[in-house]
Amino acid sequence: MPPVPEASSILASLGQAAFVWDLIADTIAWSDNADAVFTDIPAEALRSGAGFAALIEPSRSIRTDALTRSPPPKGGEGVPYRIEYGVRASSSAPVLWIEETGCWFAGPDGKPVRAQGIVRINNERRARDEQLLKLSMHDPLTGELNRTHLIASLAEAIEEAMRLRSTCAFMLIGIDHLARVNDAFGFDVADAVIAEVGRRIRAKLRGGDVLGRFSGNKFGLILRNCTVEDANIAAERFLAGIRDEVIPTKSGPVSVTASIGAISIPRHARNADEAVNRAQETLDDAKRRRAGSFSLWKPNVERDAQRRVNIRVTDEIVTALNERRIVTAFEPVVEARSRQPAFYECLVRMEQEDGQALLAPDIVPVAERLGLIRLVDHRVLELAVAELAASPNVRLSLNISPDTTMDPDWWTGIESLMQAHPGAGERLIVEITETVAIQDIDDIRGFITRLKSFGSQIAIDDFGAGYTSFRNLRKLGVDIVKIDGAFVQNIARSADDRAFVHTLIDLANRLQIKTVAEWVQDEETAVMLREWGCDYIQGRLIGLASPQRPWAVSADPALPAAG
Repeated sequence: MPPVPEASSILASLGQAAFVWDLIADTIAWSDNADAVFTDIPAEALRSGAGFAALIEPSRSIRTDALTRSPPPKGGEGVPYRIEYGVRASSSAPVLWIEETGCWFAGPDGKPVRAQGIVRINNERRARDEQLLKLSMHDPLTGELNRTHLIASLAEAIEEAMRLRSTCAFMLIGIDHLARVNDAFGFDVADAVIAEVGRRIRAKLRGGDVLGRFSGNKFGLILRNCTVEDANIAAERFLAGIRDEVIPTKSGPVSVTASIGAISIPRHARNADEAVNRAQETLDDAKRRRAGSFSLWKPNVERDAQRRVNIRVTDEIVTALNERRIVTAFEPVVEARSRQPAFYECLVRMEQEDGQALLAPDIVPVAERLGLIRLVDHRVLELAVAELAASPNVRLSLNISPDTTMDPDWWTGIESLMQAHPGAGERLIVEITETVAIQDIDDIRGFITRLKSFGSQIAIDDFGAGYTSFRNLRKLGVDIVKIDGAFVQNIARSADDRAFVHTLIDLANRLQIKTVAEWVQDEETAVMLREWGCDYIQGRLIGLASPQRPWAVSADPALPAAG
């Protein structure tokens, strides 16, 4: 039975009402304060289970289902239950969220005949739950779908397009040069730019299109019922909406553009991963071509063939590393005057299963492009130090890639090897390409300082191909400069190359930096270099790289003295 009036007043103060529901007669008796809880709901709608059910959403049978699906009663005890639902007086009225807790009692046949309990208003909790759900689905900065739910929506769109034999498009819209905004104004202004770009894209959407934030500066967009022609028109609409007006921020107006990469679905992508990868690839192409442009993915036989090669070569390199088929060859570097060996450059080779060997030009560019070069450099370092440890009078040089210069794992490896083989570091020369040396002088100087702490020397490889000044060479503490062979090989025939190489050698000598001339192919070139004061030469004239260890049959090489 409903509570007495005093109890009703207490329930009212808590936003609650009590009830007894006779399921046989389908009548509900409420406490006196029910009208205060169910505001704007007619009293007659509350008097029966059917009348009350008509107000409930989303499922009108939720109350009866809660009873019939509960565990069977034990003896004469009531069976507890708890449910949540919304009630609405009319289609235009707001939903009132209710939490109902109670017990039901069974008749002789074990089926529910009576229920009693308490309902209470739960709008605040429901609002919190909805907010948490929204946050889990949406990006907090832009309010658009987050990446997870964008990809889920894309998968649904692809499935729908395949089922209905329709066409849709997926676009990645990337804000151009956002890093410049970060650097110039700060991350808060960049965030304001991202949010405004999201609003501008949304303003250009059709009904049914889906927008989400894909990553920091990228938005993903699903355009349903969109042909290739439609995609071109839509892309220009989005690009114009972003670029045509400056974005006001607290630091002043900011002008940005965006680039778009798109793919037609399901013609060129039959799953979400494929669509995303190809849209990203096309966006990268658009940005490389021109900021603020649009590109639509198209099949490319050469690109697909190169990818298959990349996959094969990646597998080959990893397998070769695991099977210890990454080895070194040794190319002599000799003193220009005496032609006595000074040191040997370690060059990477990959032994293939058929017994043939791939040379460094076949391995290094591919390994760098595929992100495997650091693994290769680790192996070459191990091999070089092992040679130094086994041959106490040998000096070796090895060339490391740009990625390796800042690789903490490489540092861990060399420190461990130097501790295990005292003295090896003093007979090691590390070659850094000139383009790496000029990228960040301070970082490279730290790299060189750490290497020199092992007693190692530093050489700049391919000098002359970039724009490193001799002032920077002195600042870095470089010991040796290796002059790019592209200039050396033609000095006997080219007055320009002669002047260039002669000048480099003269400047290096004045700064007491040793010089190595690469790609020396004839005696005439070697004589010129010697007369100009070049310290060391290497190339076809002296002898190309060989897997044999020349020091096993020759005199011990001398140390190329540092400046």
